[in-house]
Amino acid sequence: MSLLEIAPPRKRTGFIAMLSSLVLWFSLADSSIAADPQPLPSLANPQSLPQSADGNSNIQSFPFLPRPADALPEETLSVGTEKNVASNRADPPAVALNQSVVSSLTVTEMGQSAGLMLSNWQRQSGVTFTLPIDWVVTDGNLILDIEVSPALMESNTELHLMLNGQPLNTYRLNQLHEAKLTYRVPIPAAMIVSRNNLSFSIENGTNAPMECERGVANKYWVKVLPTSRLQLESQVLNIGQNMGYFPRPFFDPQAMQSSTVDVVFSQAKRPEDVVAAAIVSSYLGKVTRYNNLDFQVLQDALPEQNGIIFARPGEKIGELTLPQAEGPTLQIIDNPINPVFKLLLVMGRNSNEMRQAAHRLVSQPLPEKAATLAVKPVDIPVRLPYDAPRWIDTSKPVSFSNLVANADDLTVTGVFHDAVRVPFRAAPDLFMWDGRNVPLQIDYRFPTESWIDETKSQLSVTLNGAFLRSLPVNQRGLLELLWHQFGGDIRQESASIPLPPYLIYGDNMLELYFTIVPKDSAACNPTASDTIKSHIGPDSYIDLSQTYHFTELPNLSYFVGASFPFSKLADFSQTILLLAAKPTANEIRTLLNLAAQSGAATGSAISHVDIRFGLQGNESENAAFKGQDVLVVASLEQKDLYQRLLQGVPFIQKESGALAVKDQSALDKLRSYLAGNWRTQGIDADRYLSSVNEWRGFFSFRSVWDPQRVVVVASASSDDKLNKIYSDLRLSKVNAGIRGDLAVITDQNGVRSFQVGQQFPSGELPWYLIFIWYASKHFVLLSLTGLGISIVLGLSLYTLLRKHATKRLGRDAEDEN
Repeated sequence: MSLLEIAPPRKRTGFIAMLSSLVLWFSLADSSIAADPQPLPSLANPQSLPQSADGNSNIQSFPFLPRPADALPEETLSVGTEKNVASNRADPPAVALNQSVVSSLTVTEMGQSAGLMLSNWQRQSGVTFTLPIDWVVTDGNLILDIEVSPALMESNTELHLMLNGQPLNTYRLNQLHEAKLTYRVPIPAAMIVSRNNLSFSIENGTNAPMECERGVANKYWVKVLPTSRLQLESQVLNIGQNMGYFPRPFFDPQAMQSSTVDVVFSQAKRPEDVVAAAIVSSYLGKVTRYNNLDFQVLQDALPEQNGIIFARPGEKIGELTLPQAEGPTLQIIDNPINPVFKLLLVMGRNSNEMRQAAHRLVSQPLPEKAATLAVKPVDIPVRLPYDAPRWIDTSKPVSFSNLVANADDLTVTGVFHDAVRVPFRAAPDLFMWDGRNVPLQIDYRFPTESWIDETKSQLSVTLNGAFLRSLPVNQRGLLELLWHQFGGDIRQESASIPLPPYLIYGDNMLELYFTIVPKDSAACNPTASDTIKSHIGPDSYIDLSQTYHFTELPNLSYFVGASFPFSKLADFSQTILLLAAKPTANEIRTLLNLAAQSGAATGSAISHVDIRFGLQGNESENAAFKGQDVLVVASLEQKDLYQRLLQGVPFIQKESGALAVKDQSALDKLRSYLAGNWRTQGIDADRYLSSVNEWRGFFSFRSVWDPQRVVVVASASSDDKLNKIYSDLRLSKVNAGIRGDLAVITDQNGVRSFQVGQQFPSGELPWYLIFIWYASKHFVLLSLTGLGISIVLGLSLYTLLRKHATKRLGRDAEDEN
């Protein structure tokens, strides 16, 4: 592969960046004392903002939520000894230069994991990428990896690049000498804003075969490889001490790059501090768009950049002494290490105040132009079962218009296009009896152009990658064909598809693709038209109203897909998060990532979560563990915790520290068989655990504190291996492989899952379905019961008949005498 330098690299100076930064810094300083809040411009480069005719910006950006100001107390709290209202106003940010950031963003990270394909049938394509709003781009390059078909290299074809509607560069593909090439394309910094569209197109005005040949889509093509990437140099702006920007600058939801949030605790790390951090982490998971959130946990040390501190007033963390406060308090200050970056202080004097401060941070908008907020205690509402905001309503049919972000998402343009995607989340324990299906009603409409072959065109419907059905343009049948010959309308514009309930997971994607095929007699290149529209009706719906919430636990696939059963109550009000008596930074980091995963799955912060450090050994008598599901995060190095935790469960920790499966006695095996558990894999699981030295994963079992509850353990062979769970759960292949009650992940073998212990029913069904379910599940016990009843009835009937026969024979003997 060769590297072609299309234009000499332009030597950048810092003058333009400094000028842009100063303009925005002074505008921010003015906004901090203005009568009305002036929101921060949402562009990475404010000078490149296109203007409409009236002088206003016409660039769409990530919207700011309204921030109604809280009532501030008479004496507001601030760093040091000042206690005046002015301390809550954002001070003009100091100018700090050379806060440069170097970043890279691949086409895969932009959402096109397979790259982009251009051909004679699809001549335009593109990607959208977004950047943090507090970045000023000073230099940019596009490293463009492409692959060109041999036929296209011989043609007179040009590849055009555009950024935000402006020409970027043009390449003649017939001048290439290799099938795979790499271009370095300089991008003017002024062209890059917070939300960008990078588009590619091919043009050929003289090659008639490319225009007209049928079935040559695989002959003329250009592929933009997924390894293509943007390389950006940016400066970070000081946006001042303003709570109104939260969650920025600590986390920007529109940043497509991986984002790490620094979470800081004092030396005296307490459960209530971790509770507050978990609540905030779940909120950040809720607002993330690209599944790119991670955490770094620090103890008694300040981060080098932005960070969130959870501690008590007056505590010292590194060189910083936290201000005093008389109650739950939120405050933003400059990072002493570098004032461009900010520290968010979440403070409280006890567990209730820490929870109140964290809840206030995530439950409603924060006041603009305020650096400190004294939180007024409130009653934190408790959620109801299955009322997660992001879970589909199971009480009535739900239309597609309520499942997509915009009604325009149900319409596609042109012959070649993306599928119409309808995402929805659901509780993973939905249950329907065998033979019953979920109604899926689809209203659709094909274009009416005369050149479309209506017999070959179709609408393909898939759910989570599983093909459901192809829907035709016209109704099919002999009578319909005859009616069509007489000029009758036989268009089919609606269909009902029975949806098997086992295809519905916690996170679902319904895809509908319009396949439009031109007639053989059509014009040379009808696909050049981009005006035809295919449409899915917004009143199409999916009806889950006939489902029940019933399943068997433990089941780890529910946990990795929807944080279930903990997310049954989305605020974790019936969940205990259990850590070791002295949890490590990696264990807390894993817990925060799992909390963020729950927030993304449910759309709710875990405001009622209970976190405990260590087990005392008397938890069986502790009423707090009754009626609670338990999520444990600890590596196998925490032997004291596991010694108490693994009492009376199928798992055991050996003296060497390795995890193993307990041997089943003959009586236990008999009970398991009678209960219908024929497929337990305890022996296989134990053999596999003994064969791997380094692993991470999950195991689960029935709670010893409450037999109707479940315990899920996130663990690893060592503390450093626990860190890999975050990256594992981002891989769809790993998520799909986790099931049963034991999932072991290794670098060599990927994920291996086993069913070790017995499952138990959880949920509610009508009494008659419960009877049928138990009968089908425990058919051996049912058969033995039926056999026993038959024997008893048979013996009873035999005894009665024998007595009757004896009496009859006695009477016959008397008659003979």
